[in-house]
Order: sequence, then C-alpha cells, then structure tokens
Amino acid sequence: MDAIEQKRTRVSLHKDHVSNVSSIDFPGNFPFSSEDLSWSMEKFQQNFKIVISRVGKDEMEFDLIGADASLANAFRRILISEVPTMAIESVFIYKNSSIVHDEVLCHRLGLIPINLDPRSFEFVGQENNNGPSDVNTVVFKLNIKCDNNPNPTVGSLDPNDLYKNSTVYSRHLIPEFQGGQAEFFEGTTVGPVHGDIVIAKMRPGQQIQAEMHCQKGIGKEHAKWSPVATASYRLLPEIKILKPITGDLADKFSACFPKGVVEVFTNKDGQKEARVVNPRKDTVSREVLRHKEFEDKVRLSRIRDHFLFSIESTGALPPPVLFLEAVSVLHQKCSRVRDALFDLRASLY
Repeated sequence: MDAIEQKRTRVSLHKDHVSNVSSIDFPGNFPFSSEDLSWSMEKFQQNFKIVISRVGKDEMEFDLIGADASLANAFRRILISEVPTMAIESVFIYKNSSIVHDEVLCHRLGLIPINLDPRSFEFVGQENNNGPSDVNTVVFKLNIKCDNNPNPTVGSLDPNDLYKNSTVYSRHLIPEFQGGQAEFFEGTTVGPVHGDIVIAKMRPGQQIQAEMHCQKGIGKEHAKWSPVATASYRLLPEIKILKPITGDLADKFSACFPKGVVEVFTNKDGQKEARVVNPRKDTVSREVLRHKEFEDKVRLSRIRDHFLFSIESTGALPPPVLFLEAVSVLHQKCSRVRDALFDLRASLY
C-alpha cells in the first residue's frame, strides 16, 4: 500500500497523535491520478456491505462496510433520537403518601421501558386524534399500599419480611385496556419490559394510587422515548507487523494487546513468533508504541470505511427491528429533501 492509498483509506495511529482523520476522497484532490473519485450509486452498491456478527435479545453488533462516517453517524443519531417508542407521558396521582415527591415519582415512572410495539399506535394529534384514545394511548394503573406482615420471621430485620409491599416495583403497573385494546392485545404481554425496576420504598400506612397514560414519542422530545440504551460505532482496527517479531519479544508484543488480538506460535525455524489473529478485539490503547523495540516493526491504523456498529435496545423492540426503523426514517428524510429540491427547481424554471 503506497503513501497516498494509506492516507485515503486508513486513519493512522501514532504514539502521541492521530493523523489522516479526514477523508480526502473527492474529485480533483489528486489531479494527476487517473482514478475517478466522484461518488456514484454503482460504486457505492459494489462496496457497501452489512455483515452481522452477533445478535442477542437486546444487543446486536454488525459491520458497516464501504460507508462514509456521515452515514454511520446518521444511523446512530436516528437510533437515539428519532425512532419512536411508547413511554408514560401523563401521570395522574390520586394519592401518594410515600417519601418520594410527586414530580420525582412521575419522572421515575416515565423512564420505565414499556413492552409495546410503537408501530401499532399513532402519535397523539396525528390524523385528528387530538386527545387520548385506544389508537394512541395505553392506560396503566398503580394502586399499592404497605402493611405490616402479621407473621414475620422471628428476629428478622429484612423490610421485605417485616412488611407487605415495602418496595414498589415496575411489575405493579397494571394495564387497563380501553376500546378494542383487550381484543387487539389478546395473547400478548403488555407492561414494563423489566418487572424488577424499583419505583419507591414504603412503610406501613403509606400508599400510592395513580393512573398513567402511555403514548408514542421520539427521543428528540424526551430521553424516555429513546429506544436504545446505547448506539455506537468504532472503526475497525488494523495491526500490520512490518518485520517478524520473534523470541521473547513475541511474548512482550502479545502482552501489549488485549487477549485474543495477537497470538504467539512456533514458526518453521522453531522460534516463537507473533502474529495478529483478531484485530477487532483491540481497544487501540497504543501500548505497543511506547516500546522502542517495536517502533519500526508494527503499524497501527483504523480502516476508514469499516465501522463496528453496536446497538443495545431498552427491550421494547429487538435491535434488528430498530436498525430497520432507523433506515426507514433516513429514507423518509432523503425523500423529503429530494421532493423539496424538485419543488424549488420547478419554482425557479
């Protein structure tokens, strides 16, 4: 790989700085090159790939290859703030004698992830639905009171043993279906994603009685509607061994990286030698560059158009669905811009 190609396709890592951080692939930047650097859909389709490496119940990791950082960042931002979910928006407190203030209680209730598919609901105010209805709102009730346990364990100091309902959990939120919701949700579980989220602590005589309205929204309006705990990406690390690293230096070289990145094997001469086996596990600590004996033997970089993307869902929707919803949102944005440009051109000519 020549110097120009290195600058174009890699972010170079040095002992005390990072270079080639900005893309230089644009027309006219290399006047003496015969390569056409203009963007084209055909070239993008040839290079763009998505490789799924891990999918769990609430987590997903995949490789986004052949894309610009602007596209990866667009997906990240949309996942955080523009993919809609359902969350508790309105809380009507009829009684609260616990030590938790009303506004704090409402805030805690709003942040509880709700197991409802937002695609089955409309936004409040959408298509003349200005008020709560069975197409845009799900009602939850909370009615719980703490009492003394008449038969506690002798000598026990555990509040859960001494009292009944001393801890208010998210599982105590009970849905109260309206209109045709009972039939629509038949056979499905409606409620908080996690039933063991602590809402409040109480003692005998204290009570919480409230009604909550769960509605559709996006994270841009409030973080409680964000469907992800985190959505992030990083560039794929690349570790190039320029000269063989053998003997005791091989063990030292391996120790400079997280476990699984570099392995030490026995080469054909019977010597220990280091080789890179899984660079994606590297945290890019650059520890190896602190040692002078490795200065001319290794080159660290990151591949500019290869992103390791991870999504961690709050549980309302699985990560693959969230990513597809983010793609749909981005597609709608592009369509609006395209239509606006067509309208602008029509008004000028």
